Amino acid sequence: MLMHPMLEQLKSLKLSGMVEVLNEQLQDKTIRELSFEERLGFMVERESTLRENKKLNRRLSKANLKFTQAAIADIDYRAERKLDKHLIATLATGDWIKTHSNFLITGATGTGKSWLSNAFAHKACLLGYSAKYWRVSNLLEELALSKADGRYSKLIKALAKVDLLILDDWAMVKLQQGHQQGMFDLLDDRYQQKSTLVLSQVPVDHWYEQIANSTFADAIIDRMLSDSYRLELKGPSLRAGRQVQNSTQDERSINDAQGEHSTNNTNETKGGEIK
Repeated sequence: MLMHPMLEQLKSLKLSGMVEVLNEQLQDKTIRELSFEERLGFMVERESTLRENKKLNRRLSKANLKFTQAAIADIDYRAERKLDKHLIATLATGDWIKTHSNFLITGATGTGKSWLSNAFAHKACLLGYSAKYWRVSNLLEELALSKADGRYSKLIKALAKVDLLILDDWAMVKLQQGHQQGMFDLLDDRYQQKSTLVLSQVPVDHWYEQIANSTFADAIIDRMLSDSYRLELKGPSLRAGRQVQNSTQDERSINDAQGEHSTNNTNETKGGEIK
């Protein structure tokens, strides 16, 4: 078979990785030193890598993460945060997702709960799991809208299939009658089937108080706490640190700009003197 028709057939089969390697091999005269099996192996390896990268990018895109660059390797272990490195290392393996356990992160505002959850979601995607980030207020609104337009059952089923569901800002406001059923249906479908990562500024001991109906409170909290890992973040707000750093950088930029402007004016004056 001629090379051009072969390349076109590979493209039609969507084997773009193999097309790339074959084109590279056609340009490399030393490739003839390799056996057929070795050349084919390079093509298959590239195709496999390309497909895995595409799948990863799709998982990350669907996850809708707030901090897309968050990664386990970049976790800040400063002493005041009192992070348990052994716990982090254990959770980084992803085994808790495999066993459908939950993970609860609490701490004051600015202590890095959302960033840390996104780092674990990124790791989950790398391990081949699906993930989805939701702010609880937005999720409750979406559940209410889905009831009105007939999408409710479909939405609950879709959320129940996500390997790692992140619920941010849980218990910020009291869960009222209209939202309690939706949250229960969601957590009940996921119970011991998938993993849920819950983030809250409110200590776990006070979650019960944030659900109006005691029956729903028992059922919802029980499904969250059952077989769960817990992490309480401490220390000062990380946002304050970033604001100081950004202010310092802005001040340096202004000073640099002023210095450059002063230099330009001096040069223009010197130029006038030369003339």
